[in-house]
Amino acid sequence: MKILDFAISRLRLASRFIFVAFACAFIFLFNAFPALAISSYQSEPTEGPTQLLETQRRTDEAAQSPPIGLKESQEKTKRGLNEVQGDADIDKMKRPENSRSATSVEQEVEGFLEKVTGSNK
Repeated sequence: MKILDFAISRLRLASRFIFVAFACAFIFLFNAFPALAISSYQSEPTEGPTQLLETQRRTDEAAQSPPIGLKESQEKTKRGLNEVQGDADIDKMKRPENSRSATSVEQEVEGFLEKVTGSNK
């Protein structure tokens, strides 16, 4: 009986050691993998500054000039997102025209609940 108790205690000790080793390896690997994102798409240093510099120039002009009237503001706003930014990165923004097929959170929850309960409206 002593041999069996000794073997069980050694087995528990070994299993604890293996568990700790796997936990340490798991933590190490998942902390190291974000560094692999470096090989993903790298933007060129000259990609964004031209749009940003133009927006900055317009912002500086707007800040130094007196406030514009309603009509002028509406005319400038018609060309893009707002009077200063214009249409810079408009294709990347979410708006009703490019998100018709999107579902709201409420619709997703209703769909999930219908699947869970098996009831259809």
